[in-house]
Amino acid sequence: MNRRTAVALTALTLAASVQAQGTEKLKVGLMLPFSGTYTALGVAIENGFKLFVQEQGGKLAGREIEYVKVDDESDPAKATENVNKLIRRDKVDVIVGTVHSGVAMAMARAAKESNTLLIVPNAGADAVTGAMCATNIFRSSFSNWQSSYGMGTVAAKQEKKKTAMTITWKYAAGEEMTTAFKEGFEKDGGKILKHLTVPFPNVEFQALLTEIAAAKPDAVFAFFAGGGAVKFVKDYAAAGLNKSIPLYGSGFLTDGTLDAQGDAAQGILTTLHYADDLSLPKDKAFRTAYARNYKLQPDVYAVQGYDAGQILKVGLDAVKGDVSKKAEFAAAVQKSTFDSPRGGFTMSRAHNPVQDVYLRKVVGKENQKIGIASKSLSDPARGCKL
Repeated sequence: MNRRTAVALTALTLAASVQAQGTEKLKVGLMLPFSGTYTALGVAIENGFKLFVQEQGGKLAGREIEYVKVDDESDPAKATENVNKLIRRDKVDVIVGTVHSGVAMAMARAAKESNTLLIVPNAGADAVTGAMCATNIFRSSFSNWQSSYGMGTVAAKQEKKKTAMTITWKYAAGEEMTTAFKEGFEKDGGKILKHLTVPFPNVEFQALLTEIAAAKPDAVFAFFAGGGAVKFVKDYAAAGLNKSIPLYGSGFLTDGTLDAQGDAAQGILTTLHYADDLSLPKDKAFRTAYARNYKLQPDVYAVQGYDAGQILKVGLDAVKGDVSKKAEFAAAVQKSTFDSPRGGFTMSRAHNPVQDVYLRKVVGKENQKIGIASKSLSDPARGCKL
């Protein structure tokens, strides 16, 4: 075989390989909580992602989607084993997950080591787009700092609160959100009296509520989500604290939980990158389609799942479905503005959304937008080397 023939054969082989990849199914690993405290959150993320894919005719960059699901059980101890099942056994092209920050950290480590595309549709662990940032890791949601910093500035500047206590589960997300609230609150003259924690996923709050009542702070900032958020808000009201000490939170305290919280949640102020009444054309269309498909009202988790699909499409379109081209995928995502139900957002150099964070108030069964706590807020991405 002469040199010219060998070169021609190599070119044909490469062309055939690219063409084959363009027609093979794209394997998407959904590693989400499908049991336990965060079950409803995992389902909403899956619904949102699949709704976006459905709107594209079931294909992204010409490739049909094949789903492989793993229940992460919100258990960091099982996270490495679970994510490696998707990477090594199932050989997925991209992983979408998860909710729990501790689980997401293990997923980010595995994705970084294997150079597997990872899109995080909820977990706000600061390090995922901070010290753990990588060309192949993206987030469609928020950083824990981003979601809570603005509530601290609002509590101090707008609400004129001088002292506060914070309460959360003792794990990464809770620690980072309460620390971000503290940063914003103290920057504008407030003082944190005490930081209270309970083990995850413990929902026995009575002793700590008694401590709050005795300390009489001007305000309480809480981070809980899912079933834990329902229980805390109801217990806080049952103790009568909502009548004397305003309860603030990152938006997860009241997102996807209002039906169960009922009257106990009324009037609570939270900050988040989504609200129930944004009145944006994209949001109206999204909410209508989601309700039609799933007979449920969407929440922030559904939006984040939907936007994980948007990020994946933009990257895949740029590389014509070839997931091996990570740098080109990332460059396309970083140059894009995403038309999201939350409002338009871009991606930071660390691959975290740069987005408005809304001030919301619970009115009836809605988290109504009453202002913007932080405009076009970008996470500091501390430790990111990209």
